[in-house]
Amino acid sequence: MNHPFKKNAKLVLSNGITFTGFSFGAMGSTVGEIVFNTGMTGYQEVITDPSYFGQIITFTYPEIGNTGINFEDSESDNSVRGIIVRNFSNNNSNWRSKLNFNQWLIEKNIIGLYGIDTRALVKILRSNGSMNGVITTEKNDFDSCLEIISNTPNMEGLNLAKEVSTKENYISKEITIADFDVRESINNNINKFRVVAIDFGIKKSILNRLASHGCEILVLPSNSSFEDVLSHDPDGIFFSNGPGDPSSVLDGINLAKALIDFGKIPMFGICLGHQIFGLALGGKTYKLPFGHRGLNHPCGMNNNNIEITSQNHGFAIDPNSLSNELVEITHLNLNDKTVAGLKLINKPIFSVQYHPEASPGPHDSDYLFEKFVSLMLERC
Repeated sequence: MNHPFKKNAKLVLSNGITFTGFSFGAMGSTVGEIVFNTGMTGYQEVITDPSYFGQIITFTYPEIGNTGINFEDSESDNSVRGIIVRNFSNNNSNWRSKLNFNQWLIEKNIIGLYGIDTRALVKILRSNGSMNGVITTEKNDFDSCLEIISNTPNMEGLNLAKEVSTKENYISKEITIADFDVRESINNNINKFRVVAIDFGIKKSILNRLASHGCEILVLPSNSSFEDVLSHDPDGIFFSNGPGDPSSVLDGINLAKALIDFGKIPMFGICLGHQIFGLALGGKTYKLPFGHRGLNHPCGMNNNNIEITSQNHGFAIDPNSLSNELVEITHLNLNDKTVAGLKLINKPIFSVQYHPEASPGPHDSDYLFEKFVSLMLERC
């Protein structure tokens, strides 16, 4: 049905289910894996998180856009393929806001769909798993939308890290921290640790937290070699988050294998970096039905020292594929018992599936950056 004041748009899923609503942001058509995020805050960080590259995000929180857009919170220049919301606000009301949300989406060429039953969509994704879909504001008929979807590869087997990784080395110097961020900073000139960060889609907030703990960060491309890394004489090595199927990131897996075998330099991995460590140790990964994307996932071990964590991933490490002679599982996601943390036995190497830098999310696990620094300090 045509609406006299709104531009009609629709979502077509790969299983044939269609949702009709209205468009905002950019116009046109976009295709990607349909996923959902349950967070109540931080839509700017989520939309610009490189780990969402190739995906269309459904926000379960009913209204998005009311705090506008600021110049500090974007995590990268990358962005999602599209967004789906119940309602969006065209009136930004926040002391940090510099841009209107809708205009920002237009400038970034992000297509949005609103006015649909997002609860019904999430129930479909939870029951059937994440699936590809098309958002279109154009006069594409049902069959042409299904054809677009059929010509779009599924997430399994996709190396998207190479699409979002830096192509050249660069030094990360700038620290952008909001005035109200109460987390501790140990940024002094007494102990400056040289960290090489392998960029599979690194978030700006991770670089901020490393720098806030006294690290000078050299960011290298995802296809860097063992020799490339060691040539910079790092005190520590960081493997970043990123999008796509971890088992397809062969350059990263081979690099992790070589560095783990070397075993003398502290290493820290987050999200995709964590999965790459698991694969480098001979483990296997598998795709979760609908992933973990939100800000309130409890993680811990045996109900001790439980952390509420920010998460964004669609794959997990198979715990039965890991050798307990080489690695210890340190954290589980307490919702479904998937592997959420690892550490190597007798080597200064550890990783977590979740995001201790938050942005958005809770700060329960920020101590992991201090742990990384302490391992570098021990080596020095």
